[in-house]
Amino acid sequence: MVAKAQIEEHSYNAGWTTAPESVGLSAEDLQRISPTIRKFIDEEKIAGAVTIVARRGRVVHFEACGMRDREARVPMDTDTIFRIYSMTKPVVAVAAMMLYEEGSLSLHAPVADFVPELGGLKVAVNPDTEELKLVDSTRDMSVFDLLRHTSGLPGSNRYLGRYSGGKFPMEALYMKAGLHRLNECNLQEMVERLGTVPLLFQPGTQWHYSIAADVLARLIEVVSGLAFDKFLAERIFQPLHMKDTGFYVPPEKIDRLARMYGPAPGGGLKPIHAAEGGSGYTSETSFITQPKFLSGGGGLVSTASDFMRFCLMLTGDGFLEGVRLLKAETVEMMTSNQLPEGLLPINRKPEGRGFGLGFAVRVTKIDANPSPVGEYEWYGGAGTEFWISPRDALAVIALSQQLPMQQLGQSLRPVIYAAIEEGI
Repeated sequence: MVAKAQIEEHSYNAGWTTAPESVGLSAEDLQRISPTIRKFIDEEKIAGAVTIVARRGRVVHFEACGMRDREARVPMDTDTIFRIYSMTKPVVAVAAMMLYEEGSLSLHAPVADFVPELGGLKVAVNPDTEELKLVDSTRDMSVFDLLRHTSGLPGSNRYLGRYSGGKFPMEALYMKAGLHRLNECNLQEMVERLGTVPLLFQPGTQWHYSIAADVLARLIEVVSGLAFDKFLAERIFQPLHMKDTGFYVPPEKIDRLARMYGPAPGGGLKPIHAAEGGSGYTSETSFITQPKFLSGGGGLVSTASDFMRFCLMLTGDGFLEGVRLLKAETVEMMTSNQLPEGLLPINRKPEGRGFGLGFAVRVTKIDANPSPVGEYEWYGGAGTEFWISPRDALAVIALSQQLPMQQLGQSLRPVIYAAIEEGI
């Protein structure tokens, strides 16, 4: 089943949309998006998906395929709400850079200037071994380290006892500190727990995908004087008219939340709770009730149209429909590689990427991948993803809901890039 977009209804502004040809895209080629998604549905890799494509600031494709709830026979719709998990991280990065522009947050300041608990931490030597040795840190992690994942902090899964049940001493330390139960914390309690355990490496010396965005969330609270959810609502979501984005789905919208799926034992899909999929430190209930832990790393829910407004703010160099969140030069800095040559490429697929401030950034062209150098992106662990190509003035979002995630973008990229008929 394919639900065609009701673009005017869900984009808040009919002027937001245009015919593909008016922005140099082939309408015929874009029609290949639906059968590409349908193949994933027919093979029972996903239950359904919403895709949205914009070029030169205008939406040219907005479509829902498949089912939001297969068991109840509820079709996917363009206003479906998704758990976007780690797509929260770029939003947090934008929030931090807003405070940077205001002079409240220095990028190279030690994090301990704002969160004293994270100053003077020890560093583990060879943390993946049974003999744990600790040394002094050569410097404290900086705000810059948090934004580009060079802080030395752990990831949401690794070293939290999820791989070997605390077999190694490093994992045992993190479990003893309660870092595998962050959903029971507020952000201040989280940094207090982090302050009792060592870092995985000297700050600035490695790239490791981590819970740094959660620490950024606490910094935002400290610097702004606002609760993290209130800051995002007042400073980002309300100005951008992201009306369905937040840390939980209120009761009047719960019927629009996509059901989560996972692999069934005999093949195909079965409905699951988020916690069953090993999604890290968020739980299923944190998306239907106000959570205690306002996760900057993975706490948000959103819709395709809401998140496209966030993307169009970025493609507009920090500006959208009369609202400026960031300066153009700040967006350029965030979406450019900020890692030194020795840390490239990052150790996450797809290959050939560096990292900016909140975004992965393509630094090397890979023959089998149509992504141009300069494309920036990120994913959510339950099947949500977006990418933006500044070269092509292109923004794309694909949202599905299953664990482990299916990266629809790897199949959609050749289709969408092939649709470009003229440059910007």
